[in-house]
Amino acid sequence: MIDDKHNVVPVTLAVLLHAVLLVSMTTLIDFSGSSRPPMPLAITGTLVTENAVVAPPIIKEPEPEPVPDTSEQERIAAEEQKRVEDARIERERLQRLEQEAEQKRLAEEAERNRVAAETEKRRLAEEEAATERRRLEAERQRQEAIERQRAENERLRREAESAARQEELDAEARRIAARNADAQAAYMFAIQQRISSKWVRPPTATAGIECTVNIRQLPGGEVVSVSIGRCNGDAVVRRSIENAVHNASPLPSPRDPGVFDRNLTLIFKPAD
Repeated sequence: MIDDKHNVVPVTLAVLLHAVLLVSMTTLIDFSGSSRPPMPLAITGTLVTENAVVAPPIIKEPEPEPVPDTSEQERIAAEEQKRVEDARIERERLQRLEQEAEQKRLAEEAERNRVAAETEKRRLAEEEAATERRRLEAERQRQEAIERQRAENERLRREAESAARQEELDAEARRIAARNADAQAAYMFAIQQRISSKWVRPPTATAGIECTVNIRQLPGGEVVSVSIGRCNGDAVVRRSIENAVHNASPLPSPRDPGVFDRNLTLIFKPAD
């Protein structure tokens, strides 16, 4: 065992240990912010016994500071810049998509509004046309009703006028008929009286002779022909009546020329 009276060895080891610790601390500090893992330090020492001689401390020169690795920093910075740029591009893309979507929505809404406006316009136009058609139809029906009423009124007026004229004509006809009847009766009575005055009663004539006599005469009373119709006398009586008519020619004229008739039919009924 080495005799170390002055503790040289322990002192030397302590100095070396402090120097190593100082170097290790200097190396471990990363002023550049590098992410490189710290390098392990190898610590060497010498076993010192109680009798070891303490050697004077050895002063070690500090190692130069390590040069920061800029390539890694540049890579990280480039990646960060790319990330920021990609984020900006993505934001802009999303903004463009949102703007395009909004523009599309606005365009679709405008188109819907336009279609709705056109539909409403057509509906209003159709409704207005239908209203106008109904108005025209109502006006047409009103005019037709007015025309029908006018025609009905005109018909009633004409019928009333016609009825009034007919009533006047009928009244006049009745007056004429009455007058003519009197004149006709007097005329026929005069003819019958003339024929009766010319009739020579035959022996075969019985009481109640009644014969229809058809006489055709000319204006002025001249007898043209005589025929006997229904008669209850025999042939001799018939011939006697025909002879009486011819002998009565010309027949008496009526007081009213309007009652003259070329064809006369009278009932020959002599007094018994």
